Amino acid sequence: MANVAEQTVHTLEIVKQEEIAAPIDIVFETILEQMGPDNVNPNGPMPMKLEAWPGGRWFRDLGNNSGHWWGNVQAIKPPTLLEISGPLFMSYPAMSNVQYRLQEENGVTKLRFVHRAMGQIPHDTGVEEGWGDLLRRIRKGVESRVSIR
Repeated sequence: MANVAEQTVHTLEIVKQEEIAAPIDIVFETILEQMGPDNVNPNGPMPMKLEAWPGGRWFRDLGNNSGHWWGNVQAIKPPTLLEISGPLFMSYPAMSNVQYRLQEENGVTKLRFVHRAMGQIPHDTGVEEGWGDLLRRIRKGVESRVSIR
């Protein structure tokens, strides 16, 4: 005997815009680092692998053929675009699309971040705070790179 229950499909959209006083190449490289080996979560380091080419995987490698697949690179045009599609951190039926679009004007990089998702997404995911934290880490990473020069 099987239980059948109807579920509601929800959508979410998060749009954030940042202006970072640094060259576009440095901002793009820092995004890749912060989403990859320098990634952290509230509990500490959580290094990820990001294969920065079309179809490349974004995943957490726990060793011994264990880990979590977060998505694939849908589009990449360094240093102006990174787009990833997949379930991301969601352990429920959901699909996401994340876009980083960058444009440089007079030494300032404008970063537009968009996360759109649909599926059985609970209302208390904390996703907006998580992306806000990542964008703060990107800014801090860029600022430390620029100050070293």
